[in-house]
Amino acid sequence: MELNVKTLEGKDAGTVSLSDEIFGLDPRQDILARMVRYQLAKKQQGTHKSKNRSEVSRTGAKMYKQKGTGRARHHSARAPQFRGGGKAHGPVVRSHAHDLPKKVRALALRHALSAKMKSEELIIVDQLVATDAKTKGLLGHFATLGLTNALVIGGAELDGNFKLAAQNIPNVDVLPIQGINVYDILRRGKLVLSKAAVEALEERFK
Repeated sequence: MELNVKTLEGKDAGTVSLSDEIFGLDPRQDILARMVRYQLAKKQQGTHKSKNRSEVSRTGAKMYKQKGTGRARHHSARAPQFRGGGKAHGPVVRSHAHDLPKKVRALALRHALSAKMKSEELIIVDQLVATDAKTKGLLGHFATLGLTNALVIGGAELDGNFKLAAQNIPNVDVLPIQGINVYDILRRGKLVLSKAAVEALEERFK
């Protein structure tokens, strides 16, 4: 399929041919959901921790004698039912990551790209280069392209001025092609790819 290429100033810069195997699939919500869950689980720190009865700082002496009080039989005050006792079945430090086959992850990226293409939220620009690191100037270019919430993907190396100018713009993420991922694609409204990024994707899924 053919898609028009724009410059950062909003002018026409020819067309580019996109592969149907990458941008022309019928997006499957289940595959996208599995990939997002995989990414968020892997991202989760898992540093939550509570103290169990062997870790709380409290005496381990028997609370009172076993018989003759008319009360329940208790031993340590560290037991979970007492105030100041340990937590029963509390959270522990662990990894929340789970496995997802490599082929499913690759397929999910293609479905995410196809979803943006199908919803007409994909924009191709010829190159992501700024003459100076001025946020105001780049905001003007983004306004011309209609970008208020976008993920911008460049080539293997990002232009330094463009990266600096874009980093203070809210709701806009700029990544090199190595950092492209399903979660960031779906969480932003528009997807902006440079021609170098398109070529890298074509090469990756060839």
